[in-house]
Amino acid sequence: MKPIALLGPQRLHPTVGEAARRLGLKGPCALITAGWQEREDETEELEAALGLPAVNLRLYARWERLRAEDPALGVAHRARQDRLRRLQSLYRGRLGGLMDAARRLLAMAGEPALLEPERRSAVTAVRALDAHHLQRITETHLAFEEAMHPGARAAVAGQRAALARALAGCDSVVLAGGHIAVLLGRLRLFGLEALLGDKPIIAWSAGAMALCERVVLFHDSPPWGAGDAELLDFGLGLAPGLVVLPHAKKRLRLADRERVLLMARRFRPAACVPLDPGDAIERVDGAWRLEGARLLASDGDVRRSGSTAGPDPIAPAMPAASEGV
Repeated sequence: MKPIALLGPQRLHPTVGEAARRLGLKGPCALITAGWQEREDETEELEAALGLPAVNLRLYARWERLRAEDPALGVAHRARQDRLRRLQSLYRGRLGGLMDAARRLLAMAGEPALLEPERRSAVTAVRALDAHHLQRITETHLAFEEAMHPGARAAVAGQRAALARALAGCDSVVLAGGHIAVLLGRLRLFGLEALLGDKPIIAWSAGAMALCERVVLFHDSPPWGAGDAELLDFGLGLAPGLVVLPHAKKRLRLADRERVLLMARRFRPAACVPLDPGDAIERVDGAWRLEGARLLASDGDVRRSGSTAGPDPIAPAMPAASEGV
């Protein structure tokens, strides 16, 4: 099982070099910075912090060339993204009321025997909507694949072959953050899940989110009002059993027990892991090891630990809505 290190944000507190040394990387490392979009070639600071030879895979630039070579694929890709945005808006409109009800019940004082069944039911309703939304997303991706067969198209096949050759000369992969939807789309289109093989991976921010089974957007205090965490899409599933939450101190009310409890119960059996600068969670020999990172607990606590978190959970990408919460 490949070693993986998921790190806190790197811009002000780069620890990617330390993680590379802990994992014993020698280089060259393949760099994926597609989430930076037009800035994906600005890797000087990253390479200096990494301290190893690096090869930039330039996924964003490859996509721009591919769109020019295969305009029909570009049009279909845009149509799929437009549909996904409409689905996200519909989901968001339904989610708010369910989340409000769950938070009110979790904060309510009273007889546990009376309240607990209602609380479980409220959280189950949120999980059921999440599962429904992911099913609609799956259907949208499958429709695109069945209509366009991207892997069989000459332009895509050529890029995937070139990426396979580039990766063959690298001993590891470094996956940066940026725009999560852009990054995930490029990873998926170019088949990176299959191409990465057993290479060790270091990822942070949006890069770490993309490796999980589910990509969760979150902000408890956005400028437009009370925030509700949203499922955006499936990730690559290379870091199973985790929901990573970058920039947690800025985006989550970690002292709000009801919000922490709801996040933990909503996404379990996956573990919700806040990742701030300096934090890390690493998988070595099949076990997740917390390097100063914390976990959101289903009792509303935020626990910090330096011990082994246990083996990768074996669980479906989305727990059944009827599962105990």
